[in-house]
Amino acid sequence: MGINIGSLAFHHQWNSTAPTTNITMKLAVIACLACVSLAAPQQLLPNPVAILRDERTDNGDGTFSYVFEADNGIAAQASGVQGFQGGSNVEGSYRFPLDDGSGFVEVRYAADENGFRAESPFLPTPHPTPAHVIELLRIAEEQRAAGITFE
Repeated sequence: MGINIGSLAFHHQWNSTAPTTNITMKLAVIACLACVSLAAPQQLLPNPVAILRDERTDNGDGTFSYVFEADNGIAAQASGVQGFQGGSNVEGSYRFPLDDGSGFVEVRYAADENGFRAESPFLPTPHPTPAHVIELLRIAEEQRAAGITFE
């Protein structure tokens, strides 16, 4: 019985401090979360953008058009007609301001049976093929036409 009383006393003491320990632990966790949220970088919300124009037409047969313009210079427009292979053939453009405020990027595009094609001076272009590569390709084509093959 002496051993049981001691364990009950220990058990009782442990249980009596448990609520205090739980509250302290919860406060510590809340304090840590508060510190993390205060230390996080604060984002400044940008000024709201007003929509100046938003017109949309969908005829349900593959033909559509839309025009969108915002007061920050962002704009987009497109129109589509039913294509020969059942899809929509689309022509349009979009525009947005450069980060430095010096102007706008404008892209004109078409999407149809020939694929998607975009035009803009801001789009990257491939490097021109060097003259020696063009000459090697010409020689290889002549050799193939003459029946010459290499293994």
